[in-house]
This record gives sequence, C-alpha cells and structure tokens, in this order.
Amino acid sequence: MNTKSHDHHTVKTDFNRGIRIRNFLIIMVAISLSASLLLGLKTNTGTTSLMELDSKSIPLEVAVSNMKPSIVEFYAGWCTVCQKMAPDIAEFKRKYGSNVNFVLLNVDNTKWLPEMLKYRVDGIPHFLFLDKKGETIGQSVGNQPHTIMERNLQALVKGDSLPYVTSNGDFSQFSTSIVPLNSEYDPRSHSSQIIK
Repeated sequence: MNTKSHDHHTVKTDFNRGIRIRNFLIIMVAISLSASLLLGLKTNTGTTSLMELDSKSIPLEVAVSNMKPSIVEFYAGWCTVCQKMAPDIAEFKRKYGSNVNFVLLNVDNTKWLPEMLKYRVDGIPHFLFLDKKGETIGQSVGNQPHTIMERNLQALVKGDSLPYVTSNGDFSQFSTSIVPLNSEYDPRSHSSQIIK
C-alpha cells in the first residue's frame, strides 16, 4: 500500500508540475503578444491617419498667399481610397514639405462648400495643384499611383508643367432645354424637373 501511495503522490506531483509549466508558457506567450501589439501600435508609421494629416496641414488661406506651390486634397474620413493614399501623402509631405504646401480639406465639413463648388469637386480624393500665386495649374481625381503623384510634385517644385494631370483650360458651355416626349405621366420622367 505504501508504494501505491508513493506512486499516486508522484503522479499527482508530475501532473501539478505539468499544469504549472503550461500556465507559465501561456503567461509568457500572453506577455510577448501584448508587448508586440503595444510596440506595433507605437511604431506603426505606415498607417498615417487622414485626421492627423489634416490637423498638420497648412491652412488654405496661408497656402494661396505664401508664394509656395501647393497641393490641395479634398478628402473624407470614410473614403477608402483617401485612407489608402494617406501614407503616400505623409511621405510626400516629409519629402517635399519645405517646398510645397500640403492642404487637406474634409468634404464633410460644410465650411469648404464654396471651395468644393469653385473647384468642381465631384469625386474624392480630388487633388488640386496650385502654382506660387495660388492659381490652379492642374487637378486629378481618384487613386494616384505613388510614382505619378511624385512626378507631379517634382514638376510642381521646379515650376514645370505637370505631366500627369488634367489641366484647367477653356471648355465649351453646354445647355439645352428638356422637352417632354409625350404628355402622359411617366414615373421615370421626374416631371418636376422637366422644363416646359
């Protein structure tokens, strides 16, 4: 009976030791994962936020009057393309910020409605390239590949024509009066919008 009791005690001790080792390993893994997550959050520079860029951007009034060329981005916090481009914009700001004003304007802020109308912002991100006098020399809308945006910025710094944008220029005015095709009510006609 004594050997049986001794064997049972040994098994119980080995079992408790195994549980302690397992618990120790779980604690060590939890600590290392927590430390990795904390370090990752503190050192993650690739996820520059739009709000952070906006808060550090130059006010539009200053940008159009300080005799430096500017890039103005109309953006929204919910815009996935804007979010995707934020790290590139942050990189360009670090690289060209001494020679170019970087201005971010949130389209959800009604304060910028006059500028959205003036520059005909109908898609975001919408980039305006302004010369040293604050005059628009080009614009582009949507996702811009890194190399194309950088070439535009290099040209902006040098005062050269921008290689990859739609320039503002003369355009033809188009107007027409809408006349209903028949007098019957057509639910697709949106009759309140028809000019007779």
